Amino acid sequence: MEPSTSPSVEQRELADEQAYVDVVYDRLEESTKAAQSLAREGYARGHVGHEGGLVERDAMVYQASKRLAALNAAHEGLVFGRLDLAGGEKRYVGRIGVRDAEREVLLVDWRAPAASLFYQATAQDPVGVVRRRVLRSRGVTVTGVEDELLDPDQAPEDMVVVGEGALLASLSRARDASMHSVVATIQKEQDEAIRAPMRGATIIGGGPGTGKTVVALHRAAYLLYVDRRRFESGGVLVVGPSGVFMGYIERVLPSLGETSVTLRSLGEVVDGVSADRHDAPAAAAVKGSARMATLLSRAARAAQPGEPRELRYFYRDDVLRLDGAALDALRRRLLSGQPRNRAYGRVEEALLDTLWSQVSGDRALEKSRDEFDKVLTNDDRFLDFAAAWWPPLDPVAVWESLADPAVLSAYAGDLLSAEEIDALLASWHGADAGIPSVEDVPLIDELRYLLGEVPEDDGDDDPYDVKQLMSFEREESERRKVRATTSIEDDSYAHVLVDEAQDLSPMQWRMLGRRGKYASWTIVGDPAQSSWPHADEAAQARAKALDGKPEHTFRLSTNYRNSAEIYDFAAEVASAMIPDADTPDAVRRTGVEPVHEEVPADGVAGAVRSGVRDLADRVEGSIAVVVPADRRDEVAAWLAEEREDLGRLRVLDGLDTKGLEFDAVLVVEPDQIVEESPAGWRTLYVVLTRATQLLLTVGSSRRWLDRLTD
Repeated sequence: MEPSTSPSVEQRELADEQAYVDVVYDRLEESTKAAQSLAREGYARGHVGHEGGLVERDAMVYQASKRLAALNAAHEGLVFGRLDLAGGEKRYVGRIGVRDAEREVLLVDWRAPAASLFYQATAQDPVGVVRRRVLRSRGVTVTGVEDELLDPDQAPEDMVVVGEGALLASLSRARDASMHSVVATIQKEQDEAIRAPMRGATIIGGGPGTGKTVVALHRAAYLLYVDRRRFESGGVLVVGPSGVFMGYIERVLPSLGETSVTLRSLGEVVDGVSADRHDAPAAAAVKGSARMATLLSRAARAAQPGEPRELRYFYRDDVLRLDGAALDALRRRLLSGQPRNRAYGRVEEALLDTLWSQVSGDRALEKSRDEFDKVLTNDDRFLDFAAAWWPPLDPVAVWESLADPAVLSAYAGDLLSAEEIDALLASWHGADAGIPSVEDVPLIDELRYLLGEVPEDDGDDDPYDVKQLMSFEREESERRKVRATTSIEDDSYAHVLVDEAQDLSPMQWRMLGRRGKYASWTIVGDPAQSSWPHADEAAQARAKALDGKPEHTFRLSTNYRNSAEIYDFAAEVASAMIPDADTPDAVRRTGVEPVHEEVPADGVAGAVRSGVRDLADRVEGSIAVVVPADRRDEVAAWLAEEREDLGRLRVLDGLDTKGLEFDAVLVVEPDQIVEESPAGWRTLYVVLTRATQLLLTVGSSRRWLDRLTD
């Protein structure tokens, strides 16, 4: 084998790979032009003057648009891998599959069975792979190669081996504001999770930095590849902890050729509701509890504030009367087996039935039931009563009514303690009154299902009657119309992917369970990083959401994110303060230990500014300053100048760092992070494991450090 240290040898290898990559890009360009031509032809079919031409137009334009989106998404880093197999075969692996004009394979899609060897081969079990090569590119230019020689006995004498290995090269790269695909450096245990059985629930566990999130996203792309009809038509929902996190991961699936996945943070799962603010821990714990489902059921079925409690109606010689008890009995009959809003169309008939049963006078009985109904349904007094007694209810309006102390106490008296009721009321009053928090979103969704859809106005204006839509757009418009007027229980997706699942409350599991009723699932989490304080209650809610689906469990054991110096310290925190923490092994060392500074309280701001400047001089990538939740604005003000100058600096609280990683992390007042919630030590553990290269803590106390040695 030729030495990899020779510049001329490496340049020759780069030139050879560039020549092949050029061929693939030329073919990609031809495919792009073909798709554009198909789109133009499709639009032309729309002018033929008959319905068949419109259908052909729609189908052609739709397919061409999908193909163009996939081709454009895969353009960057299209070719990333090569396998040299025993026997001499070369196999190139990329983000999508590409064939030449004769239909011969130029590039194997990374999700195809033929590409699985790229991830599964190891030096212990090379499965026929002699050399695995990773190609690094910028745009269409190959900038470097990294080789792993897996089976030296099968290597020809002239085979070149270049570089230190793709994985370690990837690990040392500076981070920016987005998560990138690691499709070229997936390891065997990760690949096994990606290619797990489609049915049931795939559970991906492991400690910080093991690649759980990126493995789960690659699994979503893999499922779309192996059964596109099912997963694209049914939909794939990816749910993460925050908007910050969703912005961080949003480039991964498009870079893998997938553009049809729905990404939602927990505060955005419910259509029409968006939240990015978290409640204080006490209120969040109550709102997330399964007891809230009972409370909300009472709210959805109860008489609403302001509803009339009596109806008196004179009909000929009879006085017809419905008192509170009669109305309550009628309410129970109407609600039997259906949501309140679904019963809306039966209210007048039910009232008429009950009132007719009281008719007894001779003059009244001279008239028929039809005449009775006609008189009352043309009388504004009766119609006004019916409208006031059973108005259609909007879930947000019912949620807002809970902020009334009397209303909340009526529903919650035997469910919640006085302290818990006070915590809820405090969360619904003040500066954010009327604005849902992330923890409120599942409550609104619960009410949405308990109430049913608000009936549509019968007016002539139809917001769904959109002209000149293509056929597939008209079909979606019809589906939206059906959802708006009949049932809301068709929200289910074909696959639901939940990241940071250890943080989900029972009410959030109920919300996601509705979306995944008929779905397969991918669930990613690490109990040691949980911010939800009642693990058993959440486990019961998760089991109910999965509804007996078979589970396939995978544990990722290697920390690729942190340097060993950083993770060894974080693992010390976990081992001391978090029972049964899963602490993986870190694979790389930098020789740089974490630094902990204790300063007087009035010196914290200056130490933070100085620390940020020092970190910025030492790393090229992203920097996070992580603070106690209630001091975020204060610290951001300290660093206004640095944030403007650097552009790569973010100020976050502990919860917002979930799932993220940065080249350098500065933690402000660790003791206050520990003290701000019952899950404070777990939150601090998360924060400490966000740094890939440098970790600095600055605080006015060191109780948290002393606890590690007690």
